Amino acid sequence: MPQDLYAILGVAKTATADEIKKAYRRLAKKLHPDAHPGDKKSEERFKDVSGAYETLGDAKKRALYDEFGEMATKSGFDEKKARAVRDYQRQAEEYQGGGPNFGGGGGPDFGGGGGGFDPGDLGSMFSDFFTRRESARGRRARVEEPEEETGGADAESELTVDLRDAVLGSERELSVRKPVSCADCKGTGVKPGAKPSACPDCHGTGELRVGHARRMCPRCHGEGQVREQCTRCHGEGQVEESVHLKVRIPAGVETGSRVRLPGQGAPAKGAGKAGDLYLRIVVAPHPRVRVDGRDLSLDLPITVGEALLGGEVTAPTFEGPVKLKIPPGSQSGRKLRLRGRGLPALKGGSTGAPRGDLYVVLQIQVPPESDAARSAATALAALYPDDVRRDLAL
Repeated sequence: MPQDLYAILGVAKTATADEIKKAYRRLAKKLHPDAHPGDKKSEERFKDVSGAYETLGDAKKRALYDEFGEMATKSGFDEKKARAVRDYQRQAEEYQGGGPNFGGGGGPDFGGGGGGFDPGDLGSMFSDFFTRRESARGRRARVEEPEEETGGADAESELTVDLRDAVLGSERELSVRKPVSCADCKGTGVKPGAKPSACPDCHGTGELRVGHARRMCPRCHGEGQVREQCTRCHGEGQVEESVHLKVRIPAGVETGSRVRLPGQGAPAKGAGKAGDLYLRIVVAPHPRVRVDGRDLSLDLPITVGEALLGGEVTAPTFEGPVKLKIPPGSQSGRKLRLRGRGLPALKGGSTGAPRGDLYVVLQIQVPPESDAARSAATALAALYPDDVRRDLAL
């Protein structure tokens, strides 16, 4: 059964783009394979969530999904043809009760036989009709016309990056699998040297009769001739291979961001332009740094003396170590802010959005147990004016 993409992300169909993005981030972080090594169910769920966001996170794709459902997520989906077929199906349903008669019978008859129209043939018949011209004259004309130039399809892949790369940006060399033009047939899908022969299904007419209707032969696509398929790509003209690419990761990417590589998608038909490759970013969890929007937080160990007396310590940041002043009398959990040391706004995103901050969370560390430490602890205990847990209640 087809899955509801909104249900996969746990949002309503009326959810805003921001709500969809937040839901995806939360689920991607929870289900990321790095957090569940070897858990196949979590891995499959992560893929479902990523696939749902690929559609619902894009305004145009979401609109098409809302209009056509799961059909709109399929590769090669053509919205204009889908609308044409849908509109004609509606008209055909209206005509069934008696309306315009194209064949002289009691309803539309595209086969000239007098009213034996079968609505079940509409989908395949009009898919062919809007894709290619059916007449023999049209077939002859196509032989003389130059090959149609069709742009290559876009491709998408997932790329996991470290938090450091997200903060600073980086340049990566990676290997991705993507469609490339078949080297054997040069993208034609035809076996090199193969000669055309009459189509065995339609016997060279380019048409098949289905009931009272005529439809384009699906084997030769109305050409009346077939050629032996390339054995490497099985007639597709494309094969999937691993290619090595150098990619610049811009500073400010986050889980759900997409990096576009122009011309690295599927190859085009004829002289058209190749599609683009989109890398969907997943920022891997950091072992020490937590992320909250564009703000980061880091636990910083300090000594008992530094907490009591204050002082200057060194704190790490992604740009390098910085000096940080500890106020006297600091307690564990106190946050000190380093302005502008968090995630930058992604270039091309919100105009003028400020860079996030890095919050250093102080954590007091006691010294190893020893006679001297015990003596010091006894002396310190006498300095507490009240029970430190006096106000603690649940």
